[in-house]
Amino acid sequence: MAMELSPCLMLLLLLPPLLHTSEATPEPCELDDRDYRCACNFTDPEPDWSSGIQCMFAVEVEIRAGGRSLEKFLKSADPDSLEYADMVKALRVRRLTLGAARVPARLVFALLHALGYSRLKELTLEDLEVTGTYPPPPLEATGPALSALRLRNVSWATGGAWLAQLQQWLKPNLKVLSIAQAHPLAFSCEQLRTFPNLTTLDLSDNPGLGERGLASALCPHKFPALQDLGLRNTGMETPTGVCAVLAAAAVQPHRLDLSQNALRSTTNPGASGCIWPSALSSLNLSFAGLQQVPKGLPAKLSVLDLSRNRLNRAPRPEELPQVENLIIDGNPFPDPGDPQPQESSSSVTRACVHSLLAIGISGTLALL
Repeated sequence: MAMELSPCLMLLLLLPPLLHTSEATPEPCELDDRDYRCACNFTDPEPDWSSGIQCMFAVEVEIRAGGRSLEKFLKSADPDSLEYADMVKALRVRRLTLGAARVPARLVFALLHALGYSRLKELTLEDLEVTGTYPPPPLEATGPALSALRLRNVSWATGGAWLAQLQQWLKPNLKVLSIAQAHPLAFSCEQLRTFPNLTTLDLSDNPGLGERGLASALCPHKFPALQDLGLRNTGMETPTGVCAVLAAAAVQPHRLDLSQNALRSTTNPGASGCIWPSALSSLNLSFAGLQQVPKGLPAKLSVLDLSRNRLNRAPRPEELPQVENLIIDGNPFPDPGDPQPQESSSSVTRACVHSLLAIGISGTLALL
């Protein structure tokens, strides 16, 4: 039985042949009572990899390798093997998270090939160092038909070509792509194919990106279906600078998130006017340290979020675009609609008590 299970465990969960450990060793994997979520954290110096077998029945699986290198599994990874295909097809997993490891690139793509037989929809890679060279690209995409791919703090030894390499293994179903703390984030645009179905691109939490880096990441004409663009905490400087990058990349997002950037209210000196995407309806400028409404905003918006800034007065109509829903809560200026603070009954009571005490003390002093 162990010989039948080992290939699937190796490719799906990065498990070697079953190891024997002491019964006193705590289980590194936990499966909830509903057999829905399974989480493994292999931090022990001699981890019990066999504990991962219980994750075969879960819908959500999270595997963390304790920061160790997984290079020793490379010799067992055969991306052309079909013996495990039926077993992988039977897995329930829909959302998979892999993290905290140093992984050879060939092992990553062998795993993607194996997951091509699964019903996986969402893949998250976190805290990974991908080493070595890539395998030859497949003639056609053999990986999973993902709807969402999320990467956080993943470094690639081969530079900016990593997204183009990943793309060649994935079927063109991807709708959500999130890349945070990337090393590097500049893509090889000439190698990158079009993302025909991608509606959400989130590049948040890349504080060193800046508007120049954004121009390298937003490859022109590669995101025709883009609707949501997330740029929180990415070192953006002005809304008009972002507008220029969007125009050069020919993207038409409906919603743009520029929150948690230290934005300037004024435009760059000498910068020409920018025409915002006509599809843009929602702009988030919250938590941006703004002291006044920035110049050069879109002429018309459904939602403009200026909350949690440093505005010391309510924006004047001439400073704002034509907007249906303006959000300005959390700024230091008072809301004209708020009632003026009135002295409470408890304050009046305390004042009366203090007056009576003062009268009593004065009378006592006069008597003496």
